[in-house]
Amino acid sequence: MAGKPQFVSAEIDDPNSSKPPNFPTPVSPPLPQISKDIELRRAMTASAKSSLFAISSSEIVFEDEFLIVVNKPSGIYCESLLSSIPHLLNTRSNSTETGNDFMQPPELHLANRLDRDTSGVMIITKSHKVAGKLVKAFTDHKVKKTYLALCIGTAPKWQKTFIKSGHGRSKFGVWRVYSASDVSRSLPGGSIVRDMVTSFEVLSINGQGHLKEPIKYADDIETLVVEGRGTTNEEDNEKKDEILIRAFPKSGRTHQIRLHCQYLGIPIRGDVKYEGVHEWRGTTYDTHALHAESLSLDHPVTGAPIEFFAPLPVWASEAFQTTLECK
Repeated sequence: MAGKPQFVSAEIDDPNSSKPPNFPTPVSPPLPQISKDIELRRAMTASAKSSLFAISSSEIVFEDEFLIVVNKPSGIYCESLLSSIPHLLNTRSNSTETGNDFMQPPELHLANRLDRDTSGVMIITKSHKVAGKLVKAFTDHKVKKTYLALCIGTAPKWQKTFIKSGHGRSKFGVWRVYSASDVSRSLPGGSIVRDMVTSFEVLSINGQGHLKEPIKYADDIETLVVEGRGTTNEEDNEKKDEILIRAFPKSGRTHQIRLHCQYLGIPIRGDVKYEGVHEWRGTTYDTHALHAESLSLDHPVTGAPIEFFAPLPVWASEAFQTTLECK
């Protein structure tokens, strides 16, 4: 009978250091050396771009008296998006003003956050009370999310999969994947390994496939429980595939989808922090191809079920356009 998979040796972190006796070892690789310079350059570019950012009406997905739902562009910090909302509201108010009534500015809050280079749907609340309700809904996992990602690697044999692992910061402060059996174990710095669960489905491989409605996952889908090192992504770029996937994060961990894609051997295009290709088919990419596609929840005030979809990014549209051209 096969024994339990062994943990990766501590040399994965730093060959010149000894592993603390009671700390679990991450099963995903450390940051690639190339990522440091690229990430610094991207951060500087995003800071300059964000300082000039002004949201437009075309980026508003939904609005009522309690919420504003926006389609966040890639390469923009969430705080910059939030700070641009009052100007949009004031401009709209001035254009429709019919009297001298003073409108109290709303108390704007981010209900959810996206990484700098991730695009897609975000909710901004207009009062402290509504913000509190939505933050609790996200914390309690009452909000269902879907993401689209364009990955580069060897096409997986699975059409749908469900992956469970641990998540935490390594001794160098970097987010890493840990074995599922390490959940609740202590990490350097005083934090602990937390559970991380994501469902995935493949939508297209090399342009062959189609965009379909998000599905509700059944209990009989094969589950991958992480207990060892993940799939490597060391093949020549010429042999790699373009895989468009939809992700359903069941937990809300930092960089969750990016980490699980790396572990599965299909890192996201442009995600140099987690082994994604920086250059692909003659083009250099300055952001990663990850998009927050939808949010489904109960309205924090009315209780009515609501669902918001952000328009497809160009890279996702192009993937399906390839499919159409092949038919």
